[in-house]
Amino acid sequence: MTVRPADSTAPRPGPVTRIRVRQVSGSGVRDRRDDLATEEPLEIRLTAGGESRTVAITMRTPGADFELAAGFLHGEGVAGAGDIAAIGYCTDADLEPEARYNTVTVRLAAPRLPDIPQLERHFVTSSACGVCGTASLDALRGRCAPLADTSRLTVSPEVLYGLPHRLRQAQGVFGRTGGLHAAGLFTADGTLVTAREDVGRHNAVDKLVGWALLNGRLPLAEHILLVSGRSSYEIMQKALAAGVQLVCAVSAPSSLAVDLAREFGLTLVGFLRDERFNIYSGAERITA
Repeated sequence: MTVRPADSTAPRPGPVTRIRVRQVSGSGVRDRRDDLATEEPLEIRLTAGGESRTVAITMRTPGADFELAAGFLHGEGVAGAGDIAAIGYCTDADLEPEARYNTVTVRLAAPRLPDIPQLERHFVTSSACGVCGTASLDALRGRCAPLADTSRLTVSPEVLYGLPHRLRQAQGVFGRTGGLHAAGLFTADGTLVTAREDVGRHNAVDKLVGWALLNGRLPLAEHILLVSGRSSYEIMQKALAAGVQLVCAVSAPSSLAVDLAREFGLTLVGFLRDERFNIYSGAERITA
């Protein structure tokens, strides 16, 4: 797989945007600098055999854009290991220079674009709620099988207790802005493998999965996925596609997330904070 850079003369958005604010505290007022988490659109284009199509536009925090695109396509069943021939920022002449770092083109190794009904329409994903109209459990059954628990992954409660703190330590941009979600990948002994931040929790997971895909690390059967917010159907779908067996969240799961975990054999932990948690599915992987 090749990686193509964009036009170096185009302005590249960063993860942090600096502004001036007026701060009011008690009876005092002062003007000061403030750092915000950057939110910019990212258009993901697919190309193969001379054809090209936009498959998604997502609002994201700039950074790890190639991983985000690869992870998104993997989670939707479009691209697996070896399916991506090249990935890069778009350099089309009709694209404004400032937009080139907001458009990623993924060239597939296949001779033509795949038939992808779930991406048939040009849809927009938001940083807040993921893909609108994502396939239901019925559609997921058609392309994902229940996990084959060959890894025998087991984790102690003590290991889980330490994960939120380790993830928080890895959130450099959150420390500056206070406005980002995060997803972290851990080994069974609680060692942090890598973490990603984004204004969208789904994007943070896509960046993690994309990192694993582009580095030949899939499936992630021996790893724990921790997300900083709640666990939703979309996050569980992405975890399932990546082979993750244990998903933890510091907040609550949705009902559909629990249904997916129970049907497909994932362990789902929620409210992981202050040395306590709930197990919603797959309790056999948590040692008592």
